Amino acid sequence: MLNNGRAGKTVALQLRDQILALLTQTGVRPGEKIPTEAELKETFGGSRPTIREALKLLEQDGVIRVEHGRGRYLTAAGSLHVDRPITKFESITHMAGHYGYVLENKVLSIHEERPQRDIARLMELTPDETVIRLERLRLHAREPLVYCIDFIRRDVVSDRIFEVDWSGSLLDVLEGYGARPRMSSAKVRAQMLPDEIVLRHDLRDFGPALVIEETTFTDAGVPVNHAMDFHRGSHFAFSLLRK
Repeated sequence: MLNNGRAGKTVALQLRDQILALLTQTGVRPGEKIPTEAELKETFGGSRPTIREALKLLEQDGVIRVEHGRGRYLTAAGSLHVDRPITKFESITHMAGHYGYVLENKVLSIHEERPQRDIARLMELTPDETVIRLERLRLHAREPLVYCIDFIRRDVVSDRIFEVDWSGSLLDVLEGYGARPRMSSAKVRAQMLPDEIVLRHDLRDFGPALVIEETTFTDAGVPVNHAMDFHRGSHFAFSLLRK
């Protein structure tokens, strides 16, 4: 059953994942019809517009195809599943929860600054605009798992920095200012933590990391955050699906 207390777009994303899980559980094969809008409404509840939006998201993902006048069908891509694909846009907290980790967020530093030229370019900032630089460490059972640096557009956050609770989900913080990211452009590389970070925060045992560097965008295409997340290589592995 859908959680209708969520924002409309979030409910559609939630329903998209539930429909995909249903197709897997019921064994729908590529080329076969998926349940109709009415059948999905009976299964999950919610409004018809939300169901259509969720189906549209599945169509955009290449999971289903629409044959007008006939219905919706599962594609071959829709039948391929990988464990936690790296292409799935979600918070680190939700991703880590899939692996069984309950993360505690420690804020290491936060301040306002003029960004370096490459970050300003990625975030489409003018020379006069500034960012909030947020440095955090994610721990499970007191063990460091993810080291994060985020650069957030200063003009998005209307409050003073110290008035914001930065210990929770950054996506939720940005949503509170009407700028929740919905998508990102990212690249992945293997890298050790920089020496100055290791020494400054006593992370000598962190080891090699899988770094996801991404710029996140609102639905309107506004870049609101640039992040570098160092996932401890001994604890994380990512999969991908090529289409």
